[in-house]
Amino acid sequence: MSNTRVAEGKTKKGSQKRVSVPISKGVRVVARVVARSGKVEELLALLRGLVEPTRREPGCVTYELLQNTADPTDFTFVEEWSSEADLDAHLQSPHLRHARVRLPDLAVADPDIRRYTVVGW
Repeated sequence: MSNTRVAEGKTKKGSQKRVSVPISKGVRVVARVVARSGKVEELLALLRGLVEPTRREPGCVTYELLQNTADPTDFTFVEEWSSEADLDAHLQSPHLRHARVRLPDLAVADPDIRRYTVVGW
């Protein structure tokens, strides 16, 4: 299997282009959390507060917070980390520890956190 994949995009002038993009050997994470009734805005503020400090962490490649358009209580982080060690360090970061303390009052359950590796394009 190649260490690159072909991605399509647009140039600054709007024409299509194809480029070779390296495939990350890191770890991907999908983490889902659902707000308690009446706690959507509080949970959203807490989760948004994780984005910038996390993006500054070593090994963070991608860290996006999504909100379900059909169910606004449903939030998902899509993450990419350079290594398991970088992800493990993130899970011990002060901002994540602070969020975990507040989550029981804001979320219906513990976050559903799943780790993945890329197996094909």
